[in-house]
Amino acid sequence: MPVRGIRGATTVERDTREDILAATRELLAAMVEANRIEPDDIASALFTTTPDLSGDYPARAARELGWSTVPLLGATEMQVPGALARCIRVLLHVNTARHPTSIKHIYLRDARALRPDR
Repeated sequence: MPVRGIRGATTVERDTREDILAATRELLAAMVEANRIEPDDIASALFTTTPDLSGDYPARAARELGWSTVPLLGATEMQVPGALARCIRVLLHVNTARHPTSIKHIYLRDARALRPDR
């Protein structure tokens, strides 16, 4: 079965643990629902945050959702002038037979500006 990448992003108003975890849970839930993903089908997940976020690890939200066997990795995005602030990005690697054109990438809150075509 092929592995497909599913992208998602969201933003937070404040750099707090609560805001980061709540926004990440919301994003992951939307990605799972839109793509009918079962946790056992997730090969791994990469989380990034903009340099202005340090309140908590977004990957903690995945653990709170029960993703205990999914390998998770967090990183910091490059600091680029004019880039979207307080942004959390996710790349899920999912085992799926779905065609790439049927994958739904999810952009919430201010992150919608990253991909207005979606």
